[in-house]
Amino acid sequence: IADVGLVGLPNAGKSTFLAAASAAKPKMADYPFTTLAPNLGMVDLSVGERFILADIPGLIEGAAEGAGLGVRFLGHVERTASLIHLVDGTQDDVVEAWRTVRHELENYGEELGDKTEFLVLSKVDALDKETRKAKAKALAKASGAKVWEVSAVSGEGVTELLRAAYALVRSRKGEAAAEAIAAGGAPPEGWAP
Repeated sequence: IADVGLVGLPNAGKSTFLAAASAAKPKMADYPFTTLAPNLGMVDLSVGERFILADIPGLIEGAAEGAGLGVRFLGHVERTASLIHLVDGTQDDVVEAWRTVRHELENYGEELGDKTEFLVLSKVDALDKETRKAKAKALAKASGAKVWEVSAVSGEGVTELLRAAYALVRSRKGEAAAEAIAAGGAPPEGWAP
C-alpha cells in the first residue's frame, strides 16, 4: 500500500515525477496511457524519512464509471493516505484538467474527494514566467488551494513537495499509532515517534 498517490490526466508527468522522486524506473513516453498499472517507488529524503509513492495510471473523464483504465485503478488511490495531483502546465486549460480529475475522484466515492491533495502545476520548466504565473494563479483561484510549482525534469520544487508530503504521512501514521495503542493494540509495524 502506498502512502501517497500521484494522480492526474494522462501525460501530466506522473511517471517522470516518480522517477525523479525515487529509484523507480517507470515507462515514460509522449503518448497517453503509458502507465498501464500502478508503479511504486520508495522516496528516501534522509535516514528515517521514507515513504512509498504510487504512480496511478492517468484518469480521464468518466473514469469513475469505467472509462479508460477507470475504476480498476481508483481503488489503488483509495488506499493512499494523500494525493499529489499533477496538472500539466503545458496544456491550454489547466483549470479544466484539474476539475476533470477532481470530478472523477469525487464521483468514485469512498471519500477520495476528501483526501488531502497537494495540487501541483507540473512541467513548469517548459513555461515562460508570465504563463507560469497566470496558470498557477488560475489553479489557485479555482481550487482555493496552494499550488505547488514543480519540474521533475529540472528538479525544481520536487524536494520541497516531497518533504510536505512526508510530514503529512508521518502525522497520519502517528494518529494511527495513537488510535491502535488507545484501543489496546500495538502501533503499526515500523512506526517510531
